[in-house]
Amino acid sequence: MFFALDGFLFAGWVVRIPAIKQQTGASASTLGLALLGVSAGAVITMMLTGRLCRRYGSHAVTVACGVLLPLSIALPAQTHSALSLGLVLLVFGAAYGGMNVAMNSAAVDLVAELRRPVMPSFHAAFSLGGMVGAGLGGLVAGGLSASTHLFLLAAIGLLVTAFAGPALLRHRPARTAPAAHTPQAQPQRKLDPRARRIVVLFGVIALCTAYGEGALADWGALHLEQDLDAHPGLAAAGYALFALTMTIGRLTGTMLLERLGQTRTLVLGGAVAAAGMLLGALAPTVWLALAGFAVTGLGLANIFPVAVGRAGELAGPSGVAAASTLGYGGMLLGPPAIGFLADWFSLPLALTTVALLAAAAAALGYGARNATHA
Repeated sequence: MFFALDGFLFAGWVVRIPAIKQQTGASASTLGLALLGVSAGAVITMMLTGRLCRRYGSHAVTVACGVLLPLSIALPAQTHSALSLGLVLLVFGAAYGGMNVAMNSAAVDLVAELRRPVMPSFHAAFSLGGMVGAGLGGLVAGGLSASTHLFLLAAIGLLVTAFAGPALLRHRPARTAPAAHTPQAQPQRKLDPRARRIVVLFGVIALCTAYGEGALADWGALHLEQDLDAHPGLAAAGYALFALTMTIGRLTGTMLLERLGQTRTLVLGGAVAAAGMLLGALAPTVWLALAGFAVTGLGLANIFPVAVGRAGELAGPSGVAAASTLGYGGMLLGPPAIGFLADWFSLPLALTTVALLAAAAAALGYGARNATHA
């Protein structure tokens, strides 16, 4: 539920970016700088959230962020300049980054307990929430102001946390339960330099694919509306379609991993995403672009969970934390990069960098095939 809530709120924000851009009078580059506030807030929080999870438990930190994230999502619609937007996005980014690290830490404990590669299922919930959030945003884009819409999302988020939070707080992860009786429930692995490099490699793979997810989230609707003259509702549906196919891909992710193995899942996913994004960025019609978004979602679906999982196999929780932080850094730093490239060249050309990095993820995944079992 918290993975789904995270995706739902994030999508609700991104589909209103065109309206917020108009409200603040920001250009593509100044909007990109304002979006950097999300990146800065998230990166700062991600550095601290691991310590908070070790001290208070990932469940408690997840619930705390489940309160902060809905409260912060109402703030962007109250701004009227790129500067004030960037400042409130620092708060939103801090809550978003904290939520992602905390809930992924909780999910890693459950994956270890189940002893099956089910991490894609948790990320499927995030994508499902994104699909619902974007779909709802498309339905109300023409009838509700951005302020009213985001206030409603805040109320929904607080209700979900009030419902799901107490159940999560009543249970402690099995892996951390013995901590009260042993000096160190799970010893930290000492990694040699080669192992550290491989963990960073998996983190870069996660970054390459999360860059695409962040770029489509923040710029996909604007591309459809601005470059292809799509109606605002149809433009919002672009991210909803992307999130739908990503959800489908992740729901089948465990089966793919069990049948194809991790390396082939990485390589195939990167190649499919690269082809899909070239179509989505350069297609001359809305419907072809939407088809490209759909294919991109299928391709990117399982690369991030696989990369994080492989880092965890090699280095335990520290590997998961490193890969997750790099990965979400890509999701959050991608949109500002797209903004600058759009100003220097064009938005369609800027979006082709998503295809380039997806292809790089496929190549890196193949190169890392001997790092852990494939």
